[in-house]
Amino acid sequence: MKRLAYVDNLRVALTVLVVLHHVAVTYGNIPVWYYVETAQDPSGLALDVLVMFDQAFFMGFFFLLSGFFTPGSYDRKGGRPFLRDRLVRLGIPLLVFLLLLRPLVTFGIYREMDLPYWQFYLASWDPGPMWFVEVLLVFVAVYALVRRYGRTPRPVPQGAPGLAAIAGYTLALAAATFLWRLVVPTGLYVPVLGLPTPSHLPQYVSMFVLGVLAFRHGWFDALSRRAGRLGFAAAAACSLVLLPVRFATQGMPSELAAATWEAVFAVGITIGLLVTFRERFNRQGPRGRFLSDQAYTVYFIHPVVLVGLSYAFSGLHAAAIVKFAVVAVLALPLCWGLAYLVRSLPGAKRVL
Repeated sequence: MKRLAYVDNLRVALTVLVVLHHVAVTYGNIPVWYYVETAQDPSGLALDVLVMFDQAFFMGFFFLLSGFFTPGSYDRKGGRPFLRDRLVRLGIPLLVFLLLLRPLVTFGIYREMDLPYWQFYLASWDPGPMWFVEVLLVFVAVYALVRRYGRTPRPVPQGAPGLAAIAGYTLALAAATFLWRLVVPTGLYVPVLGLPTPSHLPQYVSMFVLGVLAFRHGWFDALSRRAGRLGFAAAAACSLVLLPVRFATQGMPSELAAATWEAVFAVGITIGLLVTFRERFNRQGPRGRFLSDQAYTVYFIHPVVLVGLSYAFSGLHAAAIVKFAVVAVLALPLCWGLAYLVRSLPGAKRVL
């Protein structure tokens, strides 16, 4: 499979968004990170809004891209080599984070605890942002089983899904998300497994499956420019209409509005970004290739960089949005620089 520059560039953009997302969590009002300074001024609300919009789509987008690259990898390698390669590229970074990097980013939390470190080490067992890799391992294992015991894929017609199909999927996703959250409510956290957003699993599963289908049917290349414009328009319109309902109501109406908004926004923004990057950002020079080569490693190591910078600027008295900007501007080049050094270690590129 030839390298798609626009997909590589999308992965870079989404990885940047992950880093910014966690900086926003650090200085906003959503205390779900290794180091937090809860906002003491209204600018923290802007960071919360960024987190809310990110969460609605960006991890689903990652699963979509992961699903897109899965069939080709299986086709080239075959079943056992494919699984072995996934265990190396996903399993080793997951274990390294759990065993080695996690103590670095949780040490500040431990200093506030009154218990032996070994107890804290076990009690704080959590993959952090690597939950994505953990879930992806399950997805690719299931895919390999389906390929092993299912029918051999045959050539399929190429062409993008129509408006009716996209709308049908979006409505089905909204309904599935709403019903799923009757059992797995928003905010539920799964200890040890470390799933921070299990309420979004319908999106994650379906986006991975859509990525697989997109590869087989050539959907990414076949999406029209009009589809991209309609995607952005739908994302904007649903935000204007459904978010006020989401926050002005309670109970079932609020949950239904939230599930519907997330589905429409996620599908719309994903299609819009796919088309935009394909049409406008479908080239890579040396700098672009460098950024894309390090993107996975940045995802892997960025918590260490962010926590270190946050402690370094803990004495800075400034508005939340200012501290966000300072740390973000420094974190991005540091993350890519450290990722390059990590990938320069012997054998690292085999894994990362």
